[in-house]
Amino acid sequence: MSSVAVLTQESFAEHRSGLVPQQIKVATLNSEEESDPPTYKDAFPPLPEKAACLESAQEPAGAWGNKIRPIKASVITQVFHVPLEERKYKDMNQFGEGEQAKICLEIMQRTGAHLELSLAKDQGLSIMVSGKLDAVMKARKDIVARLQTQASATVAIPKEHHRFVIGKNGEKLQDLELKTATKIQIPRPDDPSNQIKITGTKEGIEKARHEVLLISAEQDKRAVERLEVEKAFHPFIAGPYNRLVGEIMQETGTRINIPPPSVNRTEIVFTGEKEQLAQAVARIKKIYEEKKKKTTTIAVEVKKSQHKYVIGPKGNSLQEILERTGVSVEIPPSDSISETVILRGEPEKLGQALTEVYAKANSFTVSSVAAPSWLHRFIIGKKGQNLAKITQQMPKVHIEFTEGEDKITLEGPTEDVSVAQEQIESMVKDLINRMDYVEISIDHKFHRHLIGKSGANINRIKDQYKVSVRIPPDSEKSNLIRIEGDPQGVQQAKRELLELASRMENERTKDLIIEQRFHRTIIGQKGERIREIRDKFPEVIINFPDPAQKSDIVQLRGPKNEVEKCTKYMQKMVADLVENSYSISVPIFKQFHKNIIGKGGANIKKIREESNTKIDLPAENSNSETIVITGKRANCEAARSRILSIQKDLANIAEVEVSIPAKLHNSLIGTKGRLIRSIMEECGGVHIHFPVEGSGSDTVVIRGPSSDVEKAKKQLLHLAEEKQTRSFTVDIRAKPEYHKFLIGKGGGKIRKVRDSTGARVIFPAAEDKDQDLITIIGKEDAVREAQKELEALIQNLDNVVEDYMLVDPRHHRHFVIRRGQVLREIAEEYGGVMVSFPRSGTQSDRVTLKGAKDCVEAAKKRIQEITEDLEAQVTLECAIPQKFHRSVMGPKGSRIQQITRDFSVQIKFPDREENPVVQENGDEAGEGREAKDADPGSPRRCDIIIISGRKEKCEAAKEALEVRVHVPLHQAPASSGLLPVNIHVPAPELQSDIIAITGLAANLDRAKAGLLERVKELQAEQEDRALRSFKLSVTVDPKYHPKIIGRKGAVITQIRLEHDVNIQFPDKDDGSQPQDQITITGYERNTEAARDAILRIVGELEQMVSEDVPLDHRVHARIIGARGKAIRKIMDEFKVDIRFPQSGAPDPNCVTVTGLPENVEEAIDHILNLEEEYLADVVDSEALQLYMKPPAHEEAKAPSRGFVVRDAPWTASSSEKAPDMSSSEEFPSFGAQVAPKTLPWGPKR
Repeated sequence: MSSVAVLTQESFAEHRSGLVPQQIKVATLNSEEESDPPTYKDAFPPLPEKAACLESAQEPAGAWGNKIRPIKASVITQVFHVPLEERKYKDMNQFGEGEQAKICLEIMQRTGAHLELSLAKDQGLSIMVSGKLDAVMKARKDIVARLQTQASATVAIPKEHHRFVIGKNGEKLQDLELKTATKIQIPRPDDPSNQIKITGTKEGIEKARHEVLLISAEQDKRAVERLEVEKAFHPFIAGPYNRLVGEIMQETGTRINIPPPSVNRTEIVFTGEKEQLAQAVARIKKIYEEKKKKTTTIAVEVKKSQHKYVIGPKGNSLQEILERTGVSVEIPPSDSISETVILRGEPEKLGQALTEVYAKANSFTVSSVAAPSWLHRFIIGKKGQNLAKITQQMPKVHIEFTEGEDKITLEGPTEDVSVAQEQIESMVKDLINRMDYVEISIDHKFHRHLIGKSGANINRIKDQYKVSVRIPPDSEKSNLIRIEGDPQGVQQAKRELLELASRMENERTKDLIIEQRFHRTIIGQKGERIREIRDKFPEVIINFPDPAQKSDIVQLRGPKNEVEKCTKYMQKMVADLVENSYSISVPIFKQFHKNIIGKGGANIKKIREESNTKIDLPAENSNSETIVITGKRANCEAARSRILSIQKDLANIAEVEVSIPAKLHNSLIGTKGRLIRSIMEECGGVHIHFPVEGSGSDTVVIRGPSSDVEKAKKQLLHLAEEKQTRSFTVDIRAKPEYHKFLIGKGGGKIRKVRDSTGARVIFPAAEDKDQDLITIIGKEDAVREAQKELEALIQNLDNVVEDYMLVDPRHHRHFVIRRGQVLREIAEEYGGVMVSFPRSGTQSDRVTLKGAKDCVEAAKKRIQEITEDLEAQVTLECAIPQKFHRSVMGPKGSRIQQITRDFSVQIKFPDREENPVVQENGDEAGEGREAKDADPGSPRRCDIIIISGRKEKCEAAKEALEVRVHVPLHQAPASSGLLPVNIHVPAPELQSDIIAITGLAANLDRAKAGLLERVKELQAEQEDRALRSFKLSVTVDPKYHPKIIGRKGAVITQIRLEHDVNIQFPDKDDGSQPQDQITITGYERNTEAARDAILRIVGELEQMVSEDVPLDHRVHARIIGARGKAIRKIMDEFKVDIRFPQSGAPDPNCVTVTGLPENVEEAIDHILNLEEEYLADVVDSEALQLYMKPPAHEEAKAPSRGFVVRDAPWTASSSEKAPDMSSSEEFPSFGAQVAPKTLPWGPKR
């Protein structure tokens, strides 16, 4: 058995101890008593000398000759045997397969052990497990549990021993289960049973049972005893700082639990070995009896407020008195009103203890200073400066300000408190003499107007009169405003505030009803339009409701006349908005949208500008065909006419007006337009336009291809006639996957139902919520008949059957390629039928179909058709010059895709010719020399398009391809657009202005007109590009650039998008260009607007100030908070930016606050208050750490001399003989024969 050895510290010690102990001398390099150091040969024994032969060789001298002890392996191997009768899986035919092999694989993956299974002659199972010890033990447990039949047994042990079987955090139990490969179930604590259940193999159960009984027997030797001792004597038993009880516990090995002073219990609990426990109990009893005899008590009165000083921090003062005097001091509980302190101890020591108690009690005092609460902040001073002067002189004094109380509390050493009290009293007296306050009542609804925008009004008053103005928050709904400061300034501020309030009371408030949809338009982009209105009426305050309130009320407030003028102005603005918000929807066929837009949006831009309307087109990937026009009614109608005329010019679009009574319009449209939509879809997507409801018009307009328009007209008139006679509706339900099958290919099946019954069947649209609902409309008898037919079809579809058919394996790939696209199409078309082909690699031709009977039959028929097509597939070549291939394909291959769909064929285009030789007339030459040798009439390889499919369909597709390019005799030039003409544009190097058009005379004029129109468009685009390239430079200090750019470019991106300009900042690495120049490119008016926006930001930034504040680095993390949550809250609240120093900064305490001056000041005050609060916690924590981990007192050690040996080779005298360099034995040459030496480790294998 091979194993990998791991050398641990213990095994190395064992290994070294086996190397002739008598030869290893430990050198102790102490002071004078130092013994002689070992010799070099003793410390480093030489390898054995060469011997005649290995067998007769004597035991070599030196430590290397001793037998080396084996080192334990880290990888072990164990073999487990499972007898036949205990095997779970006994199927002999599947050894190495099936469930047994899967389980082994899972065990290997989960545990990391390696398993090998073998079957013995007696059909028993041998399992060899290799791996690390813990992995092998886990694997063994899993093998026993999953591959071996399980037995169970119970063992009864006392309930109190159960916890010892479980062990700490269940570790003991887990270890026991691993060792014995069993499952051990221990009853819950609330279960009275003492039975432990063990499940596993017989052998494992016996082992586990033995271990459990051993644990129980071990616990039987242990005992628990309780001793009643009066509470007053507990401190003497515990000793100062619990030292005495600690010593007893250490000496006896017994655990002693004394209840803490706060718990009113008298019993002391002892746990341990019986003999040792008896010793501990005897010692405690002795102490108790001794103290009971010798001690006496005295009671003294100490003020309740001084008790905490006698106790000291965490009871340290009491322990100190006990240690010095041996006297216990009993303090009444904090919730008791008693002031009596009891001292218990030996009579001669009570006097000393009493002195210490009074000393502790009087070492601190509490005092208070009368000071009005409004003066507190002036006493504290800006950033706590005034208070800091006192606390720095007397750091032990604690000064407390209580909000709302007219006093200041001082606590600390008696002398320091009296000095601090005098200083604060003089400060209060001085402030009362030179400060004053007044309270005025102003309705709280005017408070925010007194404050002004961003606090402009109130800040002006504060600065002007050097006062502090306290305005209550809106949530309090209080009218009281408090002014504090210099008496004269207070009176002036009071007068001005009352005047402002009086003026506001005389103002008028008016509510204006404006639809919420117009609010954003009136406000304008970034508030530009509302700013104009406010500039026009500066005395009027305009308040818009919050968008979330969905309110239409806009409030105006100000002088009566101004409010009336502003009302009229805004009503006129709203009237214009209402007039300009008329909207009309125009349905236009999707394929013509690009023509309406025009190249580069030229057409749509022209229509918008000329009609002064807003025109919104649906997204390119949307199924909608509706174009929405918004503006004045007349302008919208004009734009609509122009768009419709474009569509009419481009295609053969007919327009028919049908007269249908207006009262029938709603019923013809149907719920959510379902009925009219079904007619439009059935008739090739025509557009049917009903007049606006309430107009009284009977005219309905149908627009679309001529044949489809006629068809839609007939259906609409027929439906109207039915509606006039009598209309009956029935709803039936069918699964959405059946709908396509019910409709049939090209709507054949549903048309048959309609023709036979005369009823109309409407299927749900994709956007309808209820996808199961099918509606039948018509006369009652027709509807009932159609309902009967459809229900019979649905019933057949619900009858699920399974069938099969044979398909040649060589055709299977056609059905499953492209992720089974053909199969998906069959499933969609035939009611969700499931088609299963055999796995690739098997030669089976059996294809299984599962679904509704009719669907399965139809799907079989369709698969048969596809197979026949594949059998009859041929390949045709279609020669079209390569230069026409792009026009044949169409945009994004749309034309060629249409041909492949229409004719069910596959079309492959040749690779493009890399370097065609262009002749002077523009035609391409052949492929070099090959072209010269080839037959001039034969097509080139790069011109041949390959078509695959049924013969007749390939020929039809070939004709369609040739028609697409208008190539008579395959020699006509490429067509352009919709006209069969060829346009020759001269090469750029010719510098020619002439474009040649060739084709039929009838088409030339139209092509020429189209080209001239295109030239105009290009000229307009060129002029527009020139206007867009206007450049404007703005000078901005580089320090503001990051703020203008914003986080991840958010601010500058917003400016770019809003003003449709490009903004370029100077390159920092390019020293040649000025670093303060920002370049704006775009239309002139847009660049000016963008410049103003940038300068506004710069103006705001210039008003800001930055102030550095020293903040103890130990509280930075607390102020920042988890993931910066706390600091973000502070920055949002005070509207400032706060930057902390990076790690390694010169001053780790320097924090920078940036913002408006008043905001910066308030934020700094707030941060400093937080610092004071958090710093107290930090100091306490550090003091605690100091007591918990006292510094280790390292003893002075003499410098080590290192490892010293005697008679080393490097210390040898020069008299010794030097090696003979000419000796071939001492210095053998390469390749020379040398006498063989005996290897000390044995012969080579």
